[in-house]
Amino acid sequence: MATQRQRIWGWYFFDWASQPYNTLLLTFIFGPYFAEVASGYYLGAGLDAEAAKAAAQEYWGYGLTISSLVIAVLAPILGAVADSTGRRLIWVWLFSICYFVGAYGLWWVAPGGDAGMLTWAVLFFGVGFIGMEFATIFTNALMPTLSDHDEIGGISGNGFAFGYLGGLLALIVMLLFFAESATTGKTLLGMDPLLGLDAEAREGTRAVGPFSAIWYAVFMVPFFLWVKEPRTAARPLQIGAALASLMELLASLRFRRSLSAYLASSLFYRDALNALYAFGGVYAYNVLEWETIQIGVFGILGAVTAMVAAFIGGGLDKRLGPKPVIAGSIVVLILVCLVIVGMTRESVWGIAMDPASSTPDIVFYVCGALIGAAGGPLQAASRTMMLRHTTPDQATEAFGLFALSGKVASFISPFLIALATGLTGSARLGISPVIGLFAVGLILLLWVKPRGELA
Repeated sequence: MATQRQRIWGWYFFDWASQPYNTLLLTFIFGPYFAEVASGYYLGAGLDAEAAKAAAQEYWGYGLTISSLVIAVLAPILGAVADSTGRRLIWVWLFSICYFVGAYGLWWVAPGGDAGMLTWAVLFFGVGFIGMEFATIFTNALMPTLSDHDEIGGISGNGFAFGYLGGLLALIVMLLFFAESATTGKTLLGMDPLLGLDAEAREGTRAVGPFSAIWYAVFMVPFFLWVKEPRTAARPLQIGAALASLMELLASLRFRRSLSAYLASSLFYRDALNALYAFGGVYAYNVLEWETIQIGVFGILGAVTAMVAAFIGGGLDKRLGPKPVIAGSIVVLILVCLVIVGMTRESVWGIAMDPASSTPDIVFYVCGALIGAAGGPLQAASRTMMLRHTTPDQATEAFGLFALSGKVASFISPFLIALATGLTGSARLGISPVIGLFAVGLILLLWVKPRGELA
């Protein structure tokens, strides 16, 4: 029988195991690599360099749109079904398989591929992404079983910090030993990729898929050993009753002003943040012409600041509550996005920079550090705020709604970025919708009660 301390640490290990999907695949290694592969395809199809980069970002955006739409539709339904049966861990197992298969399949995304290769890449990435997001819903729903209500904020912050540490370590290993420069074929250590991987075929970078899958499988072991569901009487699966309960919960939102405002707020700000993660590495490749190793170093910096800030944010959450942490983080992110949208290698909002110097790179490194410092506490405080608006027996259903509130905007934000990129023909200006999404989220936060409706 696992102790409470073991159960908490087992729950932390989900964040450690799953974080590489965000850190390595979505943002810093595979996302930029996909932009490189897709740009090469469009260049071969006759587009000029800028148009090819914009087309690659547009394709990536529409791919994420489809995956996020699947999550938006299914998340609250699956949450209601899980609550009706009282079983959540079985769903973590199921979607862990999706994570593993989707991540591993990215190994076969090779340079010089045709349109079918791009479809393959987006399909497998989407399967793993859906698995990661759904597994997160069900592990979040287990939080109320870990400790007393007042301690949850600290546990949530520590979990995110531990997860960022895992993502950081995984990123460092990839950069030192596997991911190669497109020009030199060497890793960050100046060596050939390990295991005899072919640098010319980009096998070191492509190994990020199997690496992330194996990392997840290994580090989920403590979670499955130590995290157990409370003993409850077996309940048959009643989909009709589950959906009726979900509809009742949705209908009740009109009487729950604070929860409605929070779900609407998080719909915008969390997925604006997801858009930054999804397109940050692609932006660095397209606008600043960074290589994979530079983008990875950028990721290390962001992960370090996110890890430290998540620990600090967890303490602030415990002392002040989640709402001030959320609001402060959004303000920082809006300011960072304003810099990013107005930035090229030549200038920032008309202030000239030497494109051959390191100044543009330093500016973007600072932006990355601030995104990490604001993003870590924002995510941790967000799930604490959700817990203040639900009860343990409805936690999975509530987190299904929470995922819906975010994933509707995850469907909207990549769509808007893809649309803006296509209309402007600019990867840089294509990021601009994110600013508006953050601003709307901040305004809606005004109607959210700091201690929730159940206090």
